Amino acid sequence: MRNNASVVYNVCLIIGDFLALVVAFTIAYILRVSVSHEVLSAPIHARTYIGIVASLLPLWIIIFALLGLYNARIHEQRFSEFGRLLVGSFIGIMLVISYSYLANVIIFPARLVTLYGLALAFLCVFLFRTFARGIRRELFSYGVGINNVLLVGDTTLTHTLTESLADTATTGYRVLGVVGSTKHLLKHPSYHSFAEAVAELKRRQLHTIVQTELYADADKNDEILTYAQEHHIAYRFVPGNSELFVGNIEVGLFQSVPVIAVHQTPLVGWGRVVKRLFDILAGGIALLLVSPFILLIAIAMKLFDRGPVFFKQERLSRFDTKVHIYKFRTHKTKYNGLTPEEAFTKMGHAELAEKYRTNGDWLRNDPRISPIGRFLRRTSLDELPQLLNVVRGDISLVGPRALVAFELERYDQKNLLLSVKSGLTGLAQISGRRDISFEERRKLDLYYVQNWSFWNDIVILVKTVWIVLFHRGAF
Repeated sequence: MRNNASVVYNVCLIIGDFLALVVAFTIAYILRVSVSHEVLSAPIHARTYIGIVASLLPLWIIIFALLGLYNARIHEQRFSEFGRLLVGSFIGIMLVISYSYLANVIIFPARLVTLYGLALAFLCVFLFRTFARGIRRELFSYGVGINNVLLVGDTTLTHTLTESLADTATTGYRVLGVVGSTKHLLKHPSYHSFAEAVAELKRRQLHTIVQTELYADADKNDEILTYAQEHHIAYRFVPGNSELFVGNIEVGLFQSVPVIAVHQTPLVGWGRVVKRLFDILAGGIALLLVSPFILLIAIAMKLFDRGPVFFKQERLSRFDTKVHIYKFRTHKTKYNGLTPEEAFTKMGHAELAEKYRTNGDWLRNDPRISPIGRFLRRTSLDELPQLLNVVRGDISLVGPRALVAFELERYDQKNLLLSVKSGLTGLAQISGRRDISFEERRKLDLYYVQNWSFWNDIVILVKTVWIVLFHRGAF
């Protein structure tokens, strides 16, 4: 049975956004016209002003809709919603200004009302959505708006889903049961067959069926899909090879036969062109801005830590291309250029090499690192020379971490990671950096490769700056 909670929530968002925008422009008018006593450029009556603005706000709401702000995938992700609200507010105010120009109608009594309107529109809508999200979570805790789910399948993905949906008050989902021999899923009722499950659950509203296993018997699969369609229940299927379907997918016809084409990454065609142009522009500007710091660090290293200023290492980037990555040297001179095993053996502590590898290629108070190198790593300043690699095209601003060959040999999906350029920063770095294991970092890198978008690159760059400034999870 269809759950209308999400539809109701979206309708509330639309109405709330509209009212928040009305409030924003009303406050903007009051601040400039009623509070300020400066001369107005045009004496527009409040009723006329609000009437014109309110008549244009439906177009503003359409802009929000086109940006996906009424899509659950967007409005449930705070950072993505924040960025799209900012973009939508800017486009919206430009729309109002354009209408004023094209219709030759004066809307704003003063230019400051326009600026106030832009800032307050974003702020009021953001605050409203924060309040709405809190109310929705509170309703979840009382069982209002909950989406009841039946899981079908006996796979590890079934267990993963039950764990991720466990906190109903946060997710808004409640697992009613699992079809399959799931001895490790004791929290939820288990059923031997789909028919048994729906018979037992017929008195409870079922909103979603998630099938995590494709049966060899086609009739069983048809039974599940047909039941979902006949009872207007949302149906989702999780393919057994889940990693295959998180890349760039195209559905079309091949010689009149429907086919699904799966690419390693969406970063093809114009995406690669745009990404490279952005690397040249943003990377070049960043390199110019930080060049004084690079010079000062180089001088400091020569004065207080004699030896090579830069560390150069061969790593692999897109299509197995070998590139030389440049960083400020952070190891003591006598250990520079040595592998961890060689360096720890040289200092007489060979046992630290195993600890280093077990800990995800990291040691707290690593004895190989010089005092100035420790500061450079803590502040991430050791990465600055890699901006030269970005401008040259060796790596990108955002991408999987550039790895040496022997590190990639530890990962059985290295070809997928090498389908895009490596990056100065990436999803793994903003998700915990050294606080997560090597395997988790590679999974995040793989997710980035198969789900690339230019917007995600911007989000990762902004989060990287935030993390660096506040030293969260630094090396």
